[in-house]
Amino acid sequence: MSADLATLTVDGGIATISLTNPPANCYSYDMMRALDGCVLEARMRDDVHAVVITGEGEKFFCAGADISMLREMSPAQKYAFCLHANETLLRLEQTPKLVIAALNGHTVGGGLEVALAADLRVARAGTFKVGLPEVKLGVLPGTGGTQRLIRHLGRAQALELMALGDLFDVAKAQELGLVQRVFEAETGEEFMALVREYALQFVPPKGASKAVGLIKRAVQTGAELPLAEALGLERELQQQLFLSADAKEGMAANREKRPPRFQGA
Repeated sequence: MSADLATLTVDGGIATISLTNPPANCYSYDMMRALDGCVLEARMRDDVHAVVITGEGEKFFCAGADISMLREMSPAQKYAFCLHANETLLRLEQTPKLVIAALNGHTVGGGLEVALAADLRVARAGTFKVGLPEVKLGVLPGTGGTQRLIRHLGRAQALELMALGDLFDVAKAQELGLVQRVFEAETGEEFMALVREYALQFVPPKGASKAVGLIKRAVQTGAELPLAEALGLERELQQQLFLSADAKEGMAANREKRPPRFQGA
C-alpha cells in the first residue's frame, strides 16, 4: 500500500485529504486503504475540527475506480474491494467532524460517490463534468451511489440520472442541490484558498465545531430513525452541548454583545 495515494495535512484546525493518482485520481484498493487511514487519523486528532477532501491537480477531483485494476481482479476480489470502499466512505460519513468535498475538476463515477459521502460539496466554476455514468459500462454505481443519490435527490430524479448515465456541468449540479457553493477561481491554488476561507466558518474560534459535529450526528443518524426516536437523539445531543464550554462562551458572548471565541469543546 502507498500512503502517498491519499495524503493528509493539518493547518488551523482543518485537515485536508488529497487523492493523488494522476492524471485522473482514479482510486484503487491501495488508494482506498490510504484514504481510510487518513479518515481515521483526522477522526482521532484533537487539533482537527473539519475535513476537506479534494483531488490533486487542476483537472480531476476523481474519475472513479481504476478500470485496469478491476480488469485484473477476480469476482471475489471485486466484491471485497467494493465492500472495503463502502466501509471507508461510511467512516468518512460517520466521522463526527464536518467533511467538505472540494470539487476541483471532473467528478464522475466513483469520484462523485466519494463526494456524496461528504457533508457538503463546493466546486470550482468551470466546464468540468459531474455524474454517474457506470450504466454505460454495463454496471451500477457500486460505491454507495445508488443509495446516497436517492437520499439527496429523491428516487425518480436519482434513478433517471443513473439509468441515463449522463454527465452534467457544475451549474446543473448546483441546481440539483448536489453542490452547495461554486467558487470562481483562476487556479487550483486560488480555489483551495477560497475553500479554506469557507471551511474556517465551521472551526474555532469562529465556529462552534463541537455543535457542528453533533448537528451532523443528529442529521445523519436521525434521518434514518422514526421521528420520536430522532427527537430523543436530538435532546440527548443538545444536553451534551448545554454542558460544553462552547455553549457557555456562546451564551456569554450573546449577553455581552461581542463575537464568541469558540474552542471546539
